[in-house]
Amino acid sequence: MLIARVVGEMVATRKHPSHEGRNLLLVQPLELDGSNRGDAVVALDAIGAGIGDKVLLTTDGYAAMSSVGRMQSPIDMAVIGFIDRVDLDGMA
Repeated sequence: MLIARVVGEMVATRKHPSHEGRNLLLVQPLELDGSNRGDAVVALDAIGAGIGDKVLLTTDGYAAMSSVGRMQSPIDMAVIGFIDRVDLDGMA
């Protein structure tokens, strides 16, 4: 799993039938200090996240499929939770 920030929404005029009714989000993975970690990626939204939200991103295909309720769906990333804060050993 990764910490990420939603940086955009995607519109697909055609997509796999198992993705119908789900939003595609562009999410930027983050380091623990909040800096960018690599390039932004596309993930299926399971929670109704929007631009600017800090979220939990699963990168495991089975977890992504089951979190969006679409078994056998060809996805490998899904937004599965909102992050309110991250506490690190003595840091907030």
